[in-house]
Amino acid sequence: MAGTEVEDLLRRVAPRVLGAVVRRYGHFDAAEDAIQEALLAAAAQWPAEGVPEHPHGWLITVASRRLTDLLRAEQARRRREDTVARWELPEDRRSPVADADDTLVLLFLCCHPSLTPAGQIALTLRAVGGLTTTEIARAFLVPEATMTRRITRAKQRIRDSGVPFAMPGPAERARRLASVLHVLYLIFTEGYAGTTGPHLRRDELATEAIRLTRTVHRLLPGDGEVAGLLALMLLTDARKAARTGPDGALIPMAEQDRGLWDAERIAEGVTLITATLPRGRTGPYQLQAAIAALHDEAPRAEATDWPQITALYGLLLRISDNPVVALNHAVAVGMSQGAAAGLALLDDLDGDARVAEDHRLHAVRAHLREMSGDLTGARASYRAAAARTTSLPRQRYLHGRAARLDGGR
Repeated sequence: MAGTEVEDLLRRVAPRVLGAVVRRYGHFDAAEDAIQEALLAAAAQWPAEGVPEHPHGWLITVASRRLTDLLRAEQARRRREDTVARWELPEDRRSPVADADDTLVLLFLCCHPSLTPAGQIALTLRAVGGLTTTEIARAFLVPEATMTRRITRAKQRIRDSGVPFAMPGPAERARRLASVLHVLYLIFTEGYAGTTGPHLRRDELATEAIRLTRTVHRLLPGDGEVAGLLALMLLTDARKAARTGPDGALIPMAEQDRGLWDAERIAEGVTLITATLPRGRTGPYQLQAAIAALHDEAPRAEATDWPQITALYGLLLRISDNPVVALNHAVAVGMSQGAAAGLALLDDLDGDARVAEDHRLHAVRAHLREMSGDLTGARASYRAAAARTTSLPRQRYLHGRAARLDGGR
């Protein structure tokens, strides 16, 4: 097996192996270190010697031996030889078999409420996604030392919390699943539309978020919001090839070459959301996916079903006190009922501290003002938006829109 195929296999199985070792021994942080050493050993040996018949068992065995060494060293250092017995779980919980559900338990653990959102994201990408600290730091444009501290603090909080490696009870599981989905959504969003730096997209983050969400969907196939989030990611990611020009410049959806959109991803996303919406209570990810499907199914921008999108955003507003949802609703109203109606809704958002200084509010106002014929106001709003974003492609796009209006005076 080629080295790249081995890497793909190891990335797929690593979360289950880590889950099995943590379930067997506890000691999340030490187990994670042991797993990394086992993965390095496999990456070195398997391309030359071949993949073992049972790769999960091989990795668990190697990691368990390394973890035992680490625990013994820690025991000797602290002179607590008598604690060895207490490190091991009862016999009925010692199965070395990697359970697929361990991946889900591991996700719940990484999204423990005692962690900050930044800690949840970093630990999820490290422990479940299999990304190295260097890769995560590079993706989020922070120094590796900063990301190392962030991950270390997250592990410390997990250890100090004393939370067992087990599936939470029904009520806690529902709360924690919402955190898991939110973390995956944030990872995808940062990958698809980076908030800082020279590039609009960071494909490795978006790809990883989709992979992890597929895993959760496979483990919880009956959960509508999990299916909705996966559909939303697929339908959104399907447009990525058309979002930027050859020079990396941002291209708004209305001007994109829809022939570049990924038809297979769109079909998969539409199938998912179509099957999910009729089942049970409709949640925010399902509504967002339904909106994304309407955009993707329109053969051209002029054919977009804005009245239906407006209605869906109205439903979303009823269950989500999110100013960005209100902002998108204003866009939909502007497109379906006229720019003046959309601008009137934006006035209500000026007093919302969560979005008042966000570049998106000013960019939407610029767009609607341009639609209404207020070119002077549109230019000012485009420049105000550019001054409030740290994304270089967005800055270039917004300044370009303002300059284009300058040329039209």
